[in-house]
Amino acid sequence: MTARKIVAGELASLFKVLANGDRIRIIEELRISEKDVNTLQSILGTSSSRVSQHLSQLKSHKLVKERRQGKHKFYSLAKSEIADWLMGGLDYLENELVNTQALCEAVIEAKKLWTAKNK
Repeated sequence: MTARKIVAGELASLFKVLANGDRIRIIEELRISEKDVNTLQSILGTSSSRVSQHLSQLKSHKLVKERRQGKHKFYSLAKSEIADWLMGGLDYLENELVNTQALCEAVIEAKKLWTAKNK
């Protein structure tokens, strides 16, 4: 198998993991600070089992790591670069794909929120 084919397969696998809005939101939240499942569940407005499933997928692709404190597990980004990369995706949306006012406004608002939380 050629190196290009191997790399393309790995990137496709990464994109599959990132092809979920809740997982992108989890990465964005973990960009700020580590969080437990209950905190993420509250932020996302979904069940804790669903959040755990998302975290499991992110963890299996080495995007998220966990830290245990007693019976509690806290999650954080394994590498902050993934969140920066997603911010680049916002730039792409803003510059290339924005074709409706609503999407344009949503991208601008998301960039403000994501940038403000990182400071």
